[in-house]
Amino acid sequence: MFVARRLVLAHFWVAFVAFLGAIFLGEWQMFMRSPLSAWINNPEHYYRSVTAHGTVMAYVLPTLVAMGFGYAISELALKRPLIGLRWAWTGFWLVIVGTAMAAITVALGKASVLYTFYPPMIASPFYYLGVVLVVVGSWIWVALMSINLRAWRKENPGATVPLAMYGNLAGAYLWAWTSVGAAVEVLVLILPASLGLTDTINAGLARVFFSWTLHAIVYFWLMPAYIAFYSIVPRAIGGRLYSDTMGRVAFALFLVFSMPIGIHHLFADPQVGAGFKFVHAAMTAMVSVPTLLTVFTIVASVEIAGRLRGGKGMLGWIKALPWDNPMMLAVTFAFIMLGFGGAGGIINMSYQLNETVHNTQWVTGHFHLIFAGAIVIMYFMIAYDLWPQLMRCGSMPAGLMRTQLWLWFVGMMVLTMPWHWVGILGMPRRMAYYDYSHPELQAQAWTVTASTLGGLLLVISAVLFVYILARARRTHEAPVPYTFSEPIHMPARTPVALNTFAVWVTMMIALTLVNYGWPIVQLASLEQASVPVIPIGGR
Repeated sequence: MFVARRLVLAHFWVAFVAFLGAIFLGEWQMFMRSPLSAWINNPEHYYRSVTAHGTVMAYVLPTLVAMGFGYAISELALKRPLIGLRWAWTGFWLVIVGTAMAAITVALGKASVLYTFYPPMIASPFYYLGVVLVVVGSWIWVALMSINLRAWRKENPGATVPLAMYGNLAGAYLWAWTSVGAAVEVLVLILPASLGLTDTINAGLARVFFSWTLHAIVYFWLMPAYIAFYSIVPRAIGGRLYSDTMGRVAFALFLVFSMPIGIHHLFADPQVGAGFKFVHAAMTAMVSVPTLLTVFTIVASVEIAGRLRGGKGMLGWIKALPWDNPMMLAVTFAFIMLGFGGAGGIINMSYQLNETVHNTQWVTGHFHLIFAGAIVIMYFMIAYDLWPQLMRCGSMPAGLMRTQLWLWFVGMMVLTMPWHWVGILGMPRRMAYYDYSHPELQAQAWTVTASTLGGLLLVISAVLFVYILARARRTHEAPVPYTFSEPIHMPARTPVALNTFAVWVTMMIALTLVNYGWPIVQLASLEQASVPVIPIGGR
């Protein structure tokens, strides 16, 4: 019996309904910036929309998907009822209350600080308290995942932790540690200023604390997608996982390499010394290692599926793949977008080349390809794959799913490729309006129109996605038992280091303290480092 079924459904429905609203906000922003629309009378409305869009996409959607998927994995992979169901519901309601509190504050125009909420701009305290509640609710999920794994270990001493659960815990521990940076920033620096207890804030220190969270949160976003790559995709396309060990190595390396690299977002900030900027730039390159391992392993797994379907020769297996299977389409689209987005990330992480694209539309194109492209398309597939278990319905409509995935892929490419082009030309991001009558901008007007049309395809895709989920109807038949991918060769013995987390969590914490310790101490000890706060919407 799937004890957490309603809990998982609640997480997914709230996540995807919020996602749908954020998609409409994003398209409205593109339209208002394009030559298709007149100049917006009040630019603050634009930044209000950007804040809401970013907050939902960066915090609400991935947090709820990770939590819901994590609870499902705990039951389905460990084959035991979820421990702490009431606490899980408590965490869910904390996320809901926090989301509502932040959303209302943004809608009232008292928190148009964007999802990065960089000081000295200061929003209403209710916005920050809402974000804190979302994080606290997610910490309950982290604790429950650890508790459930510990209980399973007691019942199965010495057994190998299922790969899906291993990745699930890696994501949970990564989130627990990376969220500390933003939590300290909000509780120690921002909230006192927002509550009117101080009129100044150490903006440089606050930005360093946020950078602690800013880049590692991307790998928290992608953990559900990578779990799906390893534990769902091979099974769904009729193949086998090439290497269980490779999956564990990738999840462990994400813990180590994704944390101590956030200062590469602050290359233009004078508060941080060049030495630490270079260190973070160099270590950012290392985070590509688990991704490259994953690409190799999953492509090899896909080849196995093609060979099992009769594919011959060097490339014959590609033609033999089940291209009518939505999962096959999704993983292909995800890897294409991940490739383009990752290539753009190489420019962003370069200490020298970053100056060319800093704070331009290039950056927007990069992270939309990574998150909204490669990651979100796998969120779709996670929901599609779990829906028969959650709704106790029959198989999902493959034709509609393929249409929805094609719309998302084409829309994302049309949206983001012009951003990369105009970013190289220097077009700034986060602008409410561009004056296309200016001779220097006339030639770029078509790119914003194209992105607006790409955004329209994304809106249609998102609506179709929610429609597909909503039209599922419960049948009287019991759902087919859920299974995860099996490796082609299961190791006779899993090394302790790849079956536990002690060494990886220790390295994660140690590297973070080394890479952030001195900049934090230095900025905290500087005299006259604080600047006047700028309240948004009044206190």
